[in-house]
Amino acid sequence: MSHLDVGSGQIVANAAESERASFIKRTYVHLAGAIAVFAVVETALIQSGMAVKFMGLISAMGSFGWLAVLGVFMLVSTVANNWAHSGVSREKQYMGLGLGVVAYAVLFMPLIMMALMRDPSGTLLQNAAVATAALVAGLTFTAFSTKINFSFMGRFLMVGGFVAMGLIVASMLFGFSLGLWFTGGMILFAAASVLYSTSNIIHEFHTQQHVAASLSLFSSVGLLFWYILQFMMSMGGDD
Repeated sequence: MSHLDVGSGQIVANAAESERASFIKRTYVHLAGAIAVFAVVETALIQSGMAVKFMGLISAMGSFGWLAVLGVFMLVSTVANNWAHSGVSREKQYMGLGLGVVAYAVLFMPLIMMALMRDPSGTLLQNAAVATAALVAGLTFTAFSTKINFSFMGRFLMVGGFVAMGLIVASMLFGFSLGLWFTGGMILFAAASVLYSTSNIIHEFHTQQHVAASLSLFSSVGLLFWYILQFMMSMGGDD
């Protein structure tokens, strides 16, 4: 087991140019790896029939089914994030990243299945992925080129997240639709989250926290993809 103390590491912004570049490279390599693992796990879950069974179970439980899924997801995500920030060992950090990726793969199963049922060719998913990648690239360029510390957005994102979660829970309990405007608003929220997470890579993380940084980015990118895909599905009609 490789022991480390990330809490005493140097903040990336204050590190030497070579060390800063190395940290950024490691972070994005881990992000790419997390996305690849997510795709593999998601494909395996769908092809094994688990996604269909999962959707059936949620449907049978009604609105409380999704509430239970969200509750478990939030709990697991919290554990994964804590492990990824661990200063005890690198192994625990990777366990956190892996747990987070698997949690997102399970959460995404119903949405991915609905997208494939609507468009079996997978074009809808590809378009959503391309749109997400393009927006993330633009936000990443903004964060790195301006060198502005967007950490001030953290409080606004926290409040916005609580409001959004409250609306989502209310819609499940009382059976009303949040509509296309909410989805569009959540795309903006997720984009702000990507910008915030990218800025933190430079200004808030320590040089030994590339695993935690990659999980933070993965979560933000995943949220953005979720709502872009929902938006495209809504724009495609109800057929």
